[in-house]
Amino acid sequence: MDDFPQLPAGFRFGASTAAYQVEGAADLDGRGPSIWDTFAGQRGRIIDGSSGAVAADHYHRFAEDFELLKRLGTKDYRLSLSWSRILPSGRGRVNDKGLEFYDRLLDTLLENGISPMVTLYAYDLPQALEDDGGWLNRGTVDAFAEYAAIVGERYADRVEHWIPLNEPNVASFLGYGIGMHAPGRSLMFDSLWASHHLLLAHGRAAIELRRHGATSVGCANNHAPVWPATDDDADVGASKLFDALWNGMWLEPMLLGRYPADLMPLLEGLAEPGDMATIRQPLDFYGVNYYNPMRIAATDEDADLPFEYRDVVGYPITDRGWPVVPDALREWLIMFRARYRAALPPIVITESGAAYNTEPDAEGS
Repeated sequence: MDDFPQLPAGFRFGASTAAYQVEGAADLDGRGPSIWDTFAGQRGRIIDGSSGAVAADHYHRFAEDFELLKRLGTKDYRLSLSWSRILPSGRGRVNDKGLEFYDRLLDTLLENGISPMVTLYAYDLPQALEDDGGWLNRGTVDAFAEYAAIVGERYADRVEHWIPLNEPNVASFLGYGIGMHAPGRSLMFDSLWASHHLLLAHGRAAIELRRHGATSVGCANNHAPVWPATDDDADVGASKLFDALWNGMWLEPMLLGRYPADLMPLLEGLAEPGDMATIRQPLDFYGVNYYNPMRIAATDEDADLPFEYRDVVGYPITDRGWPVVPDALREWLIMFRARYRAALPPIVITESGAAYNTEPDAEGS
């Protein structure tokens, strides 16, 4: 072990999952369908036709999963709750079996000496709410606040840290902007309505969680350095616009109570009086999800969007095709702290990783 670098004192190393990705049991014990159940069931949406209906079967196997975490030496575990397992229609009737499942799960975590960090929303909106407009409907914000109050009252005594939303930029832009994720809508810049409502939901949920006893509430925003594809003015301008949408659109409202000035022409009419104050709730930590930098170029005038993604060259890539650039995380953190020093709470890396399709070897290891 002497050959391996040691983590510094106080460093907390954990693992992270999301409900739809691991739980399975999609149609058991009163759980309602989510937008990912619907999306994955549509022909052609998922390349291999797979879904989260069974996934890792964590619903039935969480005890042995947490024993593995304990053996690994992990003291912290970030998980998300399934909104539609607790509120099958997104609001109204509560599913007691769903609440009892998370009672058992949290108790088992704590029995193993592992501290939970709980995310309320990781992309899996109840389908009933999507049928009523989803995140384009301001009423979904009220439903999310109701959900936050229920889980805060039930679990605040056992959960150390809370995150209302995981990667709202991904949920908005990939789910409502270009249709790559559930619910599969391709609204381009009209997806900014979903963006604003997600931010508002963050603020409303933070209020409800604290009202019911939560003592540490933060965020988990997906951030990345944005590099222009070339030094050409058009590429530099496109990269600045993309940076404002991917990064500034989320951190400035949460930290400063305003949207980036460069985006204001796109955001006219979104916010109602009091919205920005609601979004700017005090954060006990700022969570950064990091995977890779993004290289952006300008597009032709007749393109649907004024920017496009270009490959980041000169680095190894994962099996998903994402570049492996650890130093870009350092770049982002230094820039982030320099720009927002006085407004920043403690920074936590809430998610990172790499996807490799590594299968067992001939001996099964």
